[in-house]
Amino acid sequence: MSERMESVSEAGVAGDERRGGFPKVVPAQPGPNFGPFVEAMRTLQDLAVSADAPDEVFARATAQAQQLIELLEPWRAAELRSPAGRVPELPGRGSLLMVPWTMVAAGPDGVRMRGEFRRYHLGGNGAVHGGVLPLLFDDLFGFLVHFAGRAISRTGYLHVNYRKITPLYTPLEVEGTVDRVEGRKTYVSARLKDESGTLLADCEGLMVELLPWQP
Repeated sequence: MSERMESVSEAGVAGDERRGGFPKVVPAQPGPNFGPFVEAMRTLQDLAVSADAPDEVFARATAQAQQLIELLEPWRAAELRSPAGRVPELPGRGSLLMVPWTMVAAGPDGVRMRGEFRRYHLGGNGAVHGGVLPLLFDDLFGFLVHFAGRAISRTGYLHVNYRKITPLYTPLEVEGTVDRVEGRKTYVSARLKDESGTLLADCEGLMVELLPWQP
């Protein structure tokens, strides 16, 4: 795969007529405190699903969480106004929904991302929850379509093969490619591996270009 990297804005498809009814996403440039804020919130997510504390500790945590809610509530923004999900250089693009992975190579030949899963992603017995892997693959497929120069597309289907247990706190890599194009349909695939090259899961999917009136 080519190591050429482009920003999301640089690789965008030409013309709004190829976006369907999808709004144009512009990368955000938040201040230097946004990245640490997102990382702190990810750690809180990990602790929320792993802490075994006395009830009074949960009561104090609830009170402090309520203070944080009150601090941020006046700044609630509409879609595409918040920087979350629009900061390409941050893991998961600064979105808590996305897994905290970073793109390391992207271009017309494919996309590669690296990262690891955290306690928040635990399914059971040390393994990543099976429902998290489709999220990783689906996010990757969106980038595949983007960097291949295809128009804005929605997911038609995903088919995931779980080959081995995917571990937490382990450096992993996922690589995806466009396999073929048929009109509005872009057929894609991806492979999730550990550092030794062991295949943990693979996925094939269909991305369908939006028609002009489709959101």
